[in-house]
Amino acid sequence: MKTTALKLPVKVSRTLLALTVCGLALSSCGDKKEKEKEEQAQEQQEASVDTPSVETTVLEKGKLSSVIQVPGELAPFQQVDLYAKTNSYVKQLLVDVGSEVHKGQLLVMLDAPEVNSQLAEAKARIAQQQAIFLASKANYDRLVNTAKTPGTIAQNDIDQAAARKDADYANVEAAKSFYKQVTANFDYLQIRAPFDGVITARNVNIGAYVGPSGKGSDLPLLVLQQQNKMRLIVSIPEAYTAGLNNKDEVKFNVRSMPGRTFTARVVRLSGALDPRLRAEHLEMDVYNKDKVLLPGMSAEVTVPLPSRDSTFILPKNAVIRSTEKVFVIKVDDTHHAKWIDVNPGIAGSDKIEVFGAGLKAGDKILTKGTDEIRDGMPLRDKPATKGDDDGE
Repeated sequence: MKTTALKLPVKVSRTLLALTVCGLALSSCGDKKEKEKEEQAQEQQEASVDTPSVETTVLEKGKLSSVIQVPGELAPFQQVDLYAKTNSYVKQLLVDVGSEVHKGQLLVMLDAPEVNSQLAEAKARIAQQQAIFLASKANYDRLVNTAKTPGTIAQNDIDQAAARKDADYANVEAAKSFYKQVTANFDYLQIRAPFDGVITARNVNIGAYVGPSGKGSDLPLLVLQQQNKMRLIVSIPEAYTAGLNNKDEVKFNVRSMPGRTFTARVVRLSGALDPRLRAEHLEMDVYNKDKVLLPGMSAEVTVPLPSRDSTFILPKNAVIRSTEKVFVIKVDDTHHAKWIDVNPGIAGSDKIEVFGAGLKAGDKILTKGTDEIRDGMPLRDKPATKGDDDGE
């Protein structure tokens, strides 16, 4: 089959040719612009990697207040273990576990027959020595009166009578002292409460033999605790002890009453660190008149830390903690990163104290530090944002 070619006018052919050339030119121009954009984006990406853009804050001094939570323990304000000093038998038990007692109240009556015998013996000895003394004194007085007549009594006899009288008087005083001693032992048979409190333990029954050589002598007869006023005892780690004083008020909770918060005031600081815990011992007085708190309870104590002036305050994210050290990143005058070793202080909700020899007010510090920014790396500094106002 014979094919016939279509012939266009010369003018139309030239127009189509011009349009084709123009289209090819426009396509080439678009590809070139797209390539330039890609190269520019790649250059910007490489520049951001080599010279990252960072946000900085101006280092300033200020105050920072914070709190820490430490475990504590409630203890009775006073506690005493009551023992029997004299070997004896329990005659009466006037209290039991849980009994509330008052100072001077009789708690236990003991019986020791030998003490009663010693008391009677001491009384008889006083009477005996007094009789001997009266006889020697009468003899001395008689010799003195007789000696008023010259030559009747030798002076040596008078001196001997005076010495005998004085010795007999000393024996009377010794007998009285022995009587006081026996009376004191007799008083030990009555055990009384040394202060107001609650009996929390009883280890004897009526008829039990007690005393230094009695059975179970290592156990107290009774344990008495003062519970209307208690001690809250905590240990503050060494890093937080600076500036603590006995005017701080703490808040605490106990597990048995999770929805209730108690307050207490610091009244005693040990003034030294426990060598084992490296912590300072603090005590707070807790008034427990409603008796909802019990000795031995564990408490979660919120202790306010003091506000300290003239310390550098930074956002927490600015401090970098690596396995080797703690540091911040400073932007120097040549816009390069410089690692500065610091020691962190107390921390607030989003701020932290820092101390370092290489820091001074006005330094530009990275707000969000990371160890990916190496020491000496060039940086592109964003406009600095002012640091914390007061660290609150």
